[in-house]
Amino acid sequence: MYSATTLENGIRVVTESMPETRSVSVGIMVDAGPRDEPLGSHGLAHLAEHMMFQGTGSRSARDIALMMDESGGQMGAFTTRDYTCYTATVLDDYTTYALDLMGDILLNSVFPEEALEKEKHSVLREIDGAADIPSSRAHDALKSHVWGRHPLGRPVAGFPEVVRRLTRADLIYFVHRYYLPDRMIVAAAGNVNHGDFLSQVRDAFWRMLGTGEKTHTPLPSFAPGVVVENVPVSQAYFAIGLRCLPYADEGRYGVHLLNSIIGGGSSSRLYARLREERGLVYRIGSEYHAYADDGMFVIEGSTAPEYLTQVLCLVLVELWKLASGDDPVSDEELWKARMQLRAQHLISSENSSTRMSRLATQAFYFDRFLSGEEILSAIDSVDKGALAAMAGGDLARALGDVAISVVGPEGPETFTRKGIEALLADFA
Repeated sequence: MYSATTLENGIRVVTESMPETRSVSVGIMVDAGPRDEPLGSHGLAHLAEHMMFQGTGSRSARDIALMMDESGGQMGAFTTRDYTCYTATVLDDYTTYALDLMGDILLNSVFPEEALEKEKHSVLREIDGAADIPSSRAHDALKSHVWGRHPLGRPVAGFPEVVRRLTRADLIYFVHRYYLPDRMIVAAAGNVNHGDFLSQVRDAFWRMLGTGEKTHTPLPSFAPGVVVENVPVSQAYFAIGLRCLPYADEGRYGVHLLNSIIGGGSSSRLYARLREERGLVYRIGSEYHAYADDGMFVIEGSTAPEYLTQVLCLVLVELWKLASGDDPVSDEELWKARMQLRAQHLISSENSSTRMSRLATQAFYFDRFLSGEEILSAIDSVDKGALAAMAGGDLARALGDVAISVVGPEGPETFTRKGIEALLADFA
């Protein structure tokens, strides 16, 4: 059963009871992320997330770690381009215990200087680690090119030269300005009673007061084009980006179905036709990246450098065949895609952590609860006609402004930015 209440100080509390479980997953979603960072402080939201576990006025970092370990539970956090989320999964007897600890770190963290230098070093290693993965480099370069200086175009962890100069004063300013009750959602799923959980949240956060203004960032533009980075690797890694729908758009279920059909598995069109039939790629797939105000459909993969331009051309041709109606979605493809989405939803729904995350995300993006039945019904309601209209409309328009990012070794002329731009011109 789903329940929602807004507390006196503005915190939204949402719960979903799963009485058959013995666990409770708690999530505290804060409307504070990269798009809220002051100019020149890129990476501050992510660093603040790291520093929340480094000690409060009454608990050291060691105390925080020991308390969670002694409960048998798990605590974590992550930062996205839209928000920051703190999570804990514990036995139901330890719900109050977890909320007390989470409330302490969010209200009373002291951000010690010695820990700050340690965590900055950890973030720098995280940035270096992502740079060591060619596919990650291709993704980051694609987003940077497409969205430029908009927050969506920046890596969540920030840039090394900026992270190095962030200070304790920067952290205090950011947290005091954005970690406010009317920017917070506290979600719980599992063996939880809504009334009891409300009391526990009040006890943990009653001292949190104040209101904050919603950060307004302009709608990003979408810049087509090509970016190529030469690095000493044996494969060519590529990411093709097309503008897509934002997270809460009514057409999102159609995008998810098309994603499954185009590159969502080993029987998808791209995998079957480029890997299984032609043997041109080692890896290929598609992803739907959705955010509050924009989205991007990404086809990514890797191939031998000598096959790169052929692979890029074939991917674009496959997309155009779908958009033009020359190769429309078949009954079998639609049935399989529906089954994939339904199975993913139902299987993940057996996990309290996933249910909690879904609750918080729905509250953040939709400001309402979407039941499992509503989601499944929405998936089933998308028919071939709707997919044909989406392919012939949104996909066809997006194919007029394609962005491509490639990371790979120095190679022939076709591996340069000009060579790939020539390919796009020929395709257009």
